[in-house]
Amino acid sequence: MLQPKRTKFRKAQKGRMKGNSMRGHQLSNGMFGIKALDSKFITSRQIEAARIAATRYMKREGQLWIKIFPDKPITKKPLEVRMGKGKGAPEYFVAVVKPGRILFEISGVPMEVAKEALRLAAQKLPVRTKFIIARDFQA
Repeated sequence: MLQPKRTKFRKAQKGRMKGNSMRGHQLSNGMFGIKALDSKFITSRQIEAARIAATRYMKREGQLWIKIFPDKPITKKPLEVRMGKGKGAPEYFVAVVKPGRILFEISGVPMEVAKEALRLAAQKLPVRTKFIIARDFQA
């Protein structure tokens, strides 16, 4: 029986984003948050734009937690390059987001302020989101 040829390096595959998020699906720090309803790649620039939108509306009061981190490199070959010659250089980084994942959390501000700040942040993201409140929140 022939053994498959072993290569020195393993290629990083894109993978499939099936199923719901198995971790990061409950509020851990804040009283309010936004939860993803779709699965998508979210770039570091989109995360930063959402963070700026939320903190600007909150006028730097309260605290904001970003619960996702862009740790997956997306590579791209330069324009007009022939096939082969290996994998392209990293172009940007993304966070893999599945349905149910908490994206941002907020505490230290009233509910109305948190809801509007997270709505503005959600507009900057490519996924549909849902506003959620902690179970132990006292209105």
